[in-house]
Parts: sequence; structure tokens; C-alpha cells
Amino acid sequence: MLLVVRRSLLRAALVACATMAVFAPHFVAAQDYPTKPIRLVVGFPAGGPNDIQGRMLAQWLTTRLGQPVNVDNRPGGSSNPATEEVVKAAPDGYTLLLAGPANTINPSIYDKLPFNFLADILPVASVIREPLVMVVHPSVEAKTVAEFIALAKANPGKLKMASTGNGSSPHVTGLLFTSMAKVDLEIVQYTGGGPALKDMIEGKAQMMFEPMSASIEPVRSGKLRALAVTTTTRSSALPDVPPLTEAVAGYEASALTGIGVPAKTPAAIVERLNKEINAAFSDAGMKAKFADTGAIMLPGSPAEFGKMLAAETEKWAKVIKSSGATQ
Repeated sequence: MLLVVRRSLLRAALVACATMAVFAPHFVAAQDYPTKPIRLVVGFPAGGPNDIQGRMLAQWLTTRLGQPVNVDNRPGGSSNPATEEVVKAAPDGYTLLLAGPANTINPSIYDKLPFNFLADILPVASVIREPLVMVVHPSVEAKTVAEFIALAKANPGKLKMASTGNGSSPHVTGLLFTSMAKVDLEIVQYTGGGPALKDMIEGKAQMMFEPMSASIEPVRSGKLRALAVTTTTRSSALPDVPPLTEAVAGYEASALTGIGVPAKTPAAIVERLNKEINAAFSDAGMKAKFADTGAIMLPGSPAEFGKMLAAETEKWAKVIKSSGATQ
């Protein structure tokens, strides 16, 4: 009997040793993480809202992690190439994705994506939920949303709405507006917020929806006029701008942004990143920076961020199906 017990204990010890051998490299890597620079992939050009939020977060994480966190802009394809690059990266915590609205929209726009975003990207932390601003060039006669709708109906297909790429947040936010307001606008696609805003300021397009972090400076300087915010309540950053739902009942949209990593990234690394990102929401300096852009901070767990991403994916799928938008 004693011999049987000893053999059982020996087998258990051997299994434990084998298990430790398999997981030890990941455990050690997580304990030491990070030991080298980290890359934060942003699927849009410099100067746009995704880039602005990404750089704010990269600076914060650089200080917290003790290693440089470098923003790597990979514009084009509505962030799909950038997302695929992260999906294929080593799951070691050294390649991060700035996950944004496009990631929850693209599955309904593109038929054959080479990845499944919700399955292949592991949620790390939500960062912000940001209102978009409906802005017009100062030459546009409309001073309110109601006046713009009247102007658009009087000139069907003649007013240009700038979009930051097919399937982007401004694009589907605009589709939701044209559908609910029953107006016909010419949609002009750009490769990101920077180029779109440039043409808006130059008067080459008349209206666009753009996240507040990128549109707030042109609005404050008078280069663009804000007609509405897309959230159901006013923003403290632009307190005089009404919510769009006051003119179009039931309208609501916002841009959810956070951090993701390749699937199979060790849980300890995900937890470390989540902890450091959430620490930003208690820092007075970071709180002020986010507030200045009009962003609503979203502290929470990886699981909570995952639920938000799933909910946004479902919401935009309905909008896209209704609009008939395709790749």
C-alpha cells in the first residue's frame, strides 16, 4: 500500500514538473515584462483621433512600464491590415493594437477578413468612449442640424460628407444620420481623420462626423462649426453644442477605444497592461488630458472591455445591414 502511494506521489510530481516546464518560459517572461520597447500599432494616419489617443496612452505606458512604447501608424484598409499584423504577431506583449470603432464595424462591411477580431484579438483594457462632432465648413449656411437637414433636402446629392474611410466610425455614424434624417449626401472617402479634416478646413467637403479629440481644435479656432455631438447628452468640452438627438430623435453614436493583444498572450502580461492603463484614470494629469478632448474614461477589466466590443459589433451590424453598405 505504501509503495502504491509513493508511486502515485511520484507520478504527480512528474506531471507537475512537466507542467512547470511548459509554462515556465511564459511565467518568467510575464514576471520580467517588459524588457524591451513595445510597439503600439495604430491603423490610421498621424494627426487623426486614433493617433491622438494612441500617443497619449503610449506616453503614459512608457512612464509606467519603464520601456518605450512607440506608436506605429499603419494606415489604410480601414485598419484591417494593421489588425492582421497584430493578430500574426508573437503573443508576448510587445505588439499592442489600438482597438477602435473600425474593428467592431469591419466584420459587417468586409466579407472575407483574414481574421476574426473578437476571437483573434484579446481585450486588455477599455480606454475611452468618445462623442463624435457633426461639423460643417463655415461657408455652409446652416447654423443648426435642422437647418442642415433642410439644406441637404433642398440640394440632394450636392453636399459632400467627408468620411475617414469605408467602415470607419465617422462613416457609419454618417450613414446612421443620413438614414434617420432621410437626406442624400455625397460621401467622400479619405484614408484617415487627418486628410479628411484638412479638406474640410479647406472647404473641399461641407460636413463630416469626427471624434471630438480631433475636431475640437478646429471648432475652437473657428476653422469648423460644430452643429451637434452624437452622444445623448452635451459634452463638458463643448458645452454649447447640443446633442444630435434633439434634432433627430433617437440618434446616438460614440467611438469606443481600447487596447488589444494577440490571442494566447499570457494572462499575467494582460493583467499588467490592464493595471497600468487603469492607473491613468486616477492620475490628475491624464484625467485633464482626456477631459480636454471630450473623452469619457472607461476603467475596467479585460472581460468588461470584451463585452463592450461585442455589443458595439452587434449594434453596427444592424446599422450597416439597414444602410446596405458594402466593401
